[in-house]
Amino acid sequence: MIDNHINYIEFKTTDLEKTKHFYTSCFGWSFTDYGKMYASFSDSNSGVNGGFEFTNEPIKNGALIVLYCENLNKIKEKIIAFGGKISKDIFSFPGGKRFQFLDSSGNELAVWSDK
Repeated sequence: MIDNHINYIEFKTTDLEKTKHFYTSCFGWSFTDYGKMYASFSDSNSGVNGGFEFTNEPIKNGALIVLYCENLNKIKEKIIAFGGKISKDIFSFPGGKRFQFLDSSGNELAVWSDK
């Protein structure tokens, strides 16, 4: 993985099984399930790594761009120092840790690390 590069794209879905069926049928994507709430896809069949997260909430902006950065605390401090706002603090997930932030225009992105 390359530090500070876009590494993952995450989408929301209100029906995970229907979404997986759609992308498998239309584009030949395959998925790895992580429980009933999340499924990922890989760049080998989609061109990029990503996933779909189940939500009951209305989908406003269904895509979450995820950047990779080795040092989450350092980049978090930098984001705050330059006017960004943390929208979801650092949390663990299978494979690493991440947090989400709003940039100066209100766009929400995430940063993750496997360190």
